[in-house]
Amino acid sequence: MTNLEPLTKRSIQLLKTLYEKGKSTNTYTLRVKQDELSSQLGVSRQALNVHLRKLKNRGYIRTGRGFIDVTDKGLSALGVSTTPAFILLKVAPIKRIYVYDQIRELAVSRAFRIAGEVDALIIVERDNLDEVLKKLYNIDGIEDTRSYVTIEEI
Repeated sequence: MTNLEPLTKRSIQLLKTLYEKGKSTNTYTLRVKQDELSSQLGVSRQALNVHLRKLKNRGYIRTGRGFIDVTDKGLSALGVSTTPAFILLKVAPIKRIYVYDQIRELAVSRAFRIAGEVDALIIVERDNLDEVLKKLYNIDGIEDTRSYVTIEEI
């Protein structure tokens, strides 16, 4: 483990500004070198660069050294929903560990244990909502589910 210098006031100010002014987005990040990606696709590196530049100029991807992000706009172009659905679960206390283990096996975007009137929050792609709900109904220990579908980002 390396010892990191503490952040300067200016670094903290920059990080805070980026956080406050930034927008939360869905991105899928691929950490790959372009020569590896061109080989996987069976195209030359030059051809890959042309296609990446077009996608970047249209706002479908962001690129940097060693990574490519697919943006919300790129996901929409692929027909992937950028407006998720949320499922709230009430779980029997003695079955929580079992239920959480089962949730980890489902095709969900993210899942959280939470405190309050419900025990878990699951975020899924809208297109997967019915499939995930059917699987949840078969998990012993789930006492109640409530689903919410997003309409649009505000």
